[in-house]
Amino acid sequence: MSKKQEYQGQKPAWCPGCGNFGLLNALQQTLADLAIEPHRYTIVSGIGQAAKLPHYIRCNAFNGLHGRALPAATGIALANPDMLVMVSTGDGDCYGEGGNHFLHAIRRNVNVKLFVHDNQVYGLTKGQASPTTMEGMKTKTQPFGALSSQMNPLALAIALDCSFVARGFVGDMEFLQHLMTEAIRHSGFALLDIFQPCVSFNKINTYQWYQERVYRLDETYNPEDRVKAFEKSLEWGDTIPTGIIYQHGRPHFREKIPLQSKEPLVSQTFDQKKSLSLMDEFY
Repeated sequence: MSKKQEYQGQKPAWCPGCGNFGLLNALQQTLADLAIEPHRYTIVSGIGQAAKLPHYIRCNAFNGLHGRALPAATGIALANPDMLVMVSTGDGDCYGEGGNHFLHAIRRNVNVKLFVHDNQVYGLTKGQASPTTMEGMKTKTQPFGALSSQMNPLALAIALDCSFVARGFVGDMEFLQHLMTEAIRHSGFALLDIFQPCVSFNKINTYQWYQERVYRLDETYNPEDRVKAFEKSLEWGDTIPTGIIYQHGRPHFREKIPLQSKEPLVSQTFDQKKSLSLMDEFY
């Protein structure tokens, strides 16, 4: 077992009390428990407070454009199947700007682990409504309340037959680490939506608000039952389930590509002369 201290990066610049601290600690501990060395995984991010996580943990990192983490992660996962590829993103970055990429990453079933820091607001840009903001919630840029209906990313993912759909909460660290472990071990695309309160800009969905509502799915629950999983994904209000909501094993994208199934790109030889010769045809 590796020591958690070996996974520490720069000092975080998040607000005191931010739920991101718990998420970062859970991920560091999970990687340490699994003894996955920092050079063996890559964390891809876009823009936002969640996207800063790769700076605060030892890793291979790629910071991209707002909402564009999944395309970069897809390329890395396809090129090097021996590399664990994770995406650290927020509810705004992933479900807002990156919504289109989210849909097609699920459809392709790329072997990427998507950890969404879901605080139900845009935290970096000072608290305007995000896709997961509850309808009617007032923010600094929605003084009359959010007018759009609240997005349900879990229901959407199950409708698209996402091969792994789960929800965690930073207030339940032991269970969150378990879910991260299962997501990492899963072969294919894994969505883990994680409630992490924004103490600065979301005064409704607080630690207490979640603690009064979230509960763990017990061992009798069958995540392979898609209809029941969809029903659970719609459960919101006085009770909100956490755990593996849906799981369906199916071939991931790289396994379907003929040239990739035999030998990954990272192992294939590259003849620069042939490339230059091909480029010369276009001049």
